[in-house]
Amino acid sequence: MRTIDHVIANHSGGGTPPRTHKVWNPSTGEVQAEVALGDAALLDHAVAEARKVQPEWAATNPQRRARVMFEFKRLVEANKQALAELLASEHGKVVDDAHGDIQRGLEVIEYACGIPQALKGEYTQGAGPGIDVYSVRQPLGIGAGITPFNFPAMIPMWMFGMATAAGNAFILKPSERDPSVPVRLAELFIEAGAPEGLLQVVHGDKELVDAILDHPDIAAISFVGSSDIAQYIYSRGTANAKRVQAFGGAKNHGIVMPDADLDQVVNDLTGAAFGSAGERCMALPVVVPVGEDTADKLREKLIPAIHALRVGVSNDKDAHYGPVVTPEHKARIEQWIDTAEKEGAEVVIDGRGFSLQGHEKGFFVGPTLLDRVTPQMTSYQEEIFGPVLQMVRARDFEDAVRLPSEHQYGNGVAIFTRNGHAAREFAARVNVGMVGINVPIPVPVSYHSFGGWKRSGFGDIDQYGQEGLKFWTKNKKVTQRWPDGGGDGSNAFVIPTMG
Repeated sequence: MRTIDHVIANHSGGGTPPRTHKVWNPSTGEVQAEVALGDAALLDHAVAEARKVQPEWAATNPQRRARVMFEFKRLVEANKQALAELLASEHGKVVDDAHGDIQRGLEVIEYACGIPQALKGEYTQGAGPGIDVYSVRQPLGIGAGITPFNFPAMIPMWMFGMATAAGNAFILKPSERDPSVPVRLAELFIEAGAPEGLLQVVHGDKELVDAILDHPDIAAISFVGSSDIAQYIYSRGTANAKRVQAFGGAKNHGIVMPDADLDQVVNDLTGAAFGSAGERCMALPVVVPVGEDTADKLREKLIPAIHALRVGVSNDKDAHYGPVVTPEHKARIEQWIDTAEKEGAEVVIDGRGFSLQGHEKGFFVGPTLLDRVTPQMTSYQEEIFGPVLQMVRARDFEDAVRLPSEHQYGNGVAIFTRNGHAAREFAARVNVGMVGINVPIPVPVSYHSFGGWKRSGFGDIDQYGQEGLKFWTKNKKVTQRWPDGGGDGSNAFVIPTMG
């Protein structure tokens, strides 16, 4: 049995045998590895190693830090196929989708390559008599990231790329369900020229998470996962005087106006709802056609498109999506379909009990379409996180704005329309953090920022871009005067003003 270890400077791996967690192959239903789980003592060791290297790294010319990011980008690109195959083998997403996972992370690394420009502060000459004011952004020290299973390459790179480029050391606690790609990324980061101990990977469960939240030398924590855990991490972390950004669950809606191009909508919906087996926080699991006529026409086109989807193993080049990540998650998704049916939803296409010939033990869920879903149903209110598309029929435009605005989650939303006024009105009024207009998965590019509202995001600062730079740095303001002599000290006790 393969054992996946931590990536910690000067860590031999000896001592008491660690607790472990199973790493499945979702396509076969077999355990392929075990990952060692760390504890507070192991975290102490990692933090001590980070403290050794962080001050010198922070003092390194930002252009030299950028060169490490450039080399890391090159190494990831050179190893991209192997990384994608490794990712797919543990997560279950198909290899092409795994390439996208890596690429979206690399785009933030590309942004971090411009850190000398991004870090430049502000300067005001002559703010007062002989007084200049300037600001500089300085690193926090040691940051930590707690990342989910669904994007084991992208989200770690979102976090450690910005944090380390800004001059921090970083400790990553990836999901124990698919930990191999984060380990490999850390190895490539060291190969790129980063000092050992700057980026470390510690595996663990709640015991280790709590140790991160409580450690006095960890200044900031970034988290992506479920909303309940996000709220817990935000509350406990901020109670310990840490800077915390915690992103939670989602129930993204796709509004379909009567004038929308329904053929394009169906193409977008099948990819956004069922791609990666629906295991994306920016998936589109709720479609909201406006008006009964629109709903009936959309349903008529969706049914054959969903039936045409090919479910396969992660390395099947013809598969649209693969298995879900664990047997427990498969059971949970099917239980949600049961719940929706009991609540009165119409099961138009049923993915329960799906079995792939030759891979009967794999964790596959067939594509599912539920119609006549209402906001009162718990299956609508909660995140299913699987290949399940729910149709909620809206009476009119006002109803379509209200549904996502009043939902507990506010991560993403999309509207499909040819009407510019309707799109503009919707984007302005909807109470959701990321909006797509004829774009089904509106994840912002790397030089903007990512973040949801309501129970989808806890904290004031978003991921990556200038927002990410703000999160991983503190802004120091300097007011300076170089006296030329002759002062009598008569104003020494008066607060300086610009008047």
